[in-house]
Amino acid sequence: MDLVQLSRNVPELIEIDRLAGDLPRGVRVRILDSVIHHGVELPIHCFEAGPEDPEAPVFLLTGGIHGLERIGTHVIIGYMKTLFSHMAWDDTQHELFKKARLIIVPLVNPAGMLLRTRSNGRGVDLMRNAPVEAAHDSWLPLVGGHRLGPFMMWYRGAGADEGALEKEAQALENLVREQLFPAKAALSLDVHSGFGTVDRIWFPYAKSRDPMPSLAEVYQFNTLLDRTYPNHIYKVEPQSLNYTTHGDLWDYFYDQQRASKERGGVYLPLALELGSWLWVKKNPRQLLSMLGAFNPVIRHRYQRILRRHLALLDFMSRAVAGHREWSRVTSKERNEINDKAQDRWFSGHGAAMSPIVAK
Repeated sequence: MDLVQLSRNVPELIEIDRLAGDLPRGVRVRILDSVIHHGVELPIHCFEAGPEDPEAPVFLLTGGIHGLERIGTHVIIGYMKTLFSHMAWDDTQHELFKKARLIIVPLVNPAGMLLRTRSNGRGVDLMRNAPVEAAHDSWLPLVGGHRLGPFMMWYRGAGADEGALEKEAQALENLVREQLFPAKAALSLDVHSGFGTVDRIWFPYAKSRDPMPSLAEVYQFNTLLDRTYPNHIYKVEPQSLNYTTHGDLWDYFYDQQRASKERGGVYLPLALELGSWLWVKKNPRQLLSMLGAFNPVIRHRYQRILRRHLALLDFMSRAVAGHREWSRVTSKERNEINDKAQDRWFSGHGAAMSPIVAK
């Protein structure tokens, strides 16, 4: 496969490479790893801004974990273009990165995007690949992850039980351990599409319908978002309210961070699930192609999607920088906030809830 074919099949990778070749002051780029497909090396780029101190607060933005969901990578590339333009003339943007770090991995699964598949080049769904077993069964058993084989979507991979992650997932784990575990505060946002008619911000757990230990911090983050953007479009909720899964990478990273000796402060892994069913509802002909089920096809709708999430991504960078104002929760406050969060997200939940244990 030559460069012309690559640019035709994965134009996102060519665009990312262009951005890497024209960086503004203060931005660094490196290759986390590469995957080889049909003799072509497909790199996984990582862009970084801010201090190199691993204890500094950090916002990690990722996309393209599922190769079919190209719009997530497009949203991130659009944000990077806006951000880099700001950094070329706006000194206030550089002031922000004196206090906090930004890390962007716009395309985690380049082989999947090349092949137009959800899975990677080996047929493994990277979001079912971690050694995590769901505590509660999903009403979508195959969608929740299976071991039948790579001939069917949502395959967990042969090494999922032993923690032998796929190369792309391992590169992401190495990055998270190195850059997020020691941080005073860390947020990550993984951009997806393919579920629902509204844009959702999901938080752990995907493996369990029980509340996560950091529920109070999530509630505080949600309150900050509501106060800052009272008319925002996002539905914030635990993923498990919709379905549970085995092998969720972000559940795995979250639990590993909490158990780590190098653990820093609070870490909240979030996912932005773009409501692609609304695009299909407005334009049912999209279902005639596999990509149409996950990506906006009509030009004006595509442009609107690229615009509408810029404020959220900017907000999250600023929320990390100002984490002291919302992420510090005393023991007394935690009990009160947990009660509010239980009422908001878990009242009437089908599964019996375990007590929230904050460590």
